[in-house]
Amino acid sequence: MFLKELKIANFRNCKEVEILFSPNINCFIGKNGAGKTNLLDAVYYLSFCKSYFGNLEQQNITHNENFFSILGTYQRNDNTETCQCVLERGKAKQFKLNKKEYDRLADHIGRYPLVMVSPYDIDLINAGSDERRRYVDSVVSQFNRTYLDDLITYNKALVQRNALLKQFSETGYFDRNMLEIWDMRMELPAHRIFEIRKSFAESFTPVFQKHYSLISNEAETVEIEYESTLSETPFLEVMRQAQEKDRVLRFSSAGIHKDNLTFKINGFPVKYFGSQGQQKSFLVAMKLAQFDYIREKTGVKPILLLDDVFDKLDDERVKQLVQLAGSDYFGQVFITDTQQARIKQIFKGHHIDHRIFNVERGRITMHQY
Repeated sequence: MFLKELKIANFRNCKEVEILFSPNINCFIGKNGAGKTNLLDAVYYLSFCKSYFGNLEQQNITHNENFFSILGTYQRNDNTETCQCVLERGKAKQFKLNKKEYDRLADHIGRYPLVMVSPYDIDLINAGSDERRRYVDSVVSQFNRTYLDDLITYNKALVQRNALLKQFSETGYFDRNMLEIWDMRMELPAHRIFEIRKSFAESFTPVFQKHYSLISNEAETVEIEYESTLSETPFLEVMRQAQEKDRVLRFSSAGIHKDNLTFKINGFPVKYFGSQGQQKSFLVAMKLAQFDYIREKTGVKPILLLDDVFDKLDDERVKQLVQLAGSDYFGQVFITDTQQARIKQIFKGHHIDHRIFNVERGRITMHQY
């Protein structure tokens, strides 16, 4: 499976773009702010129905324009598929597969597996637990539709429970039974989500540790631990114990929406005890493990997006990564870089199928040798 062609209209600074890709390696070269990352995000959008960076949808429309459109043509075995997202100002987003609109965007997730490596990944370490939960959810949702449905069901009920807590505060009336009705609706999906997250952490961690060991030459030991109150206490009891606290705070302070992943190096939190290099290696190992994990679960090699990763690696590691990308290990790979000379040098003397595109102010031209 690979992306053959991408057409963009009015997506951020990419006003009008039409590109034919190599099924192997594609490189976008340009200065910072030229629009390289926007191109990767457009590819990401076609897999996840949203931006990698969590932007408000309307902010993705080019200034002074009324809509954006992203159209991708994919090759899957002997079949060609088209996928399109269109967003008009003030209207709901439309997402179509082969010109047929989805009833639910969730039904599209997992059709085009994808892994993105970005400088913003550092938020997985430094930001709050919500970033790490989103990471788990984005990985598992690409191969487990029941998990995604349970997340949607749980979160809808959570919104109603929080609204009820706010209503209790505003009226001065508290009804424990009404609150417990929502707890019971959340119980089954919460239990299934917990079990799948627990299983994910147990099976993902050894794959991650293998990659980290290769990157660091076994210099340190690393761990990923899944933390959840459901590990020791049933869901309904967790929610009952939190009722008085929730009443004061006016929102649900406990549940699987508060789960966390703890990242450790040599037994200590990598956030506080890992050097910049160790943190970088930790994140790269996670993304390589994610690639392996999704490939094993789906039988499909995910599209790999590498955004400005070469600035953080020495020349030898860059060459190794590109050679790996050109092998059968990865499928289609998209790379951004600021240095054309570095990219040309990497491919010099190697018969790796690739295309290089120059990016300037959202305009793309194919590099001529």
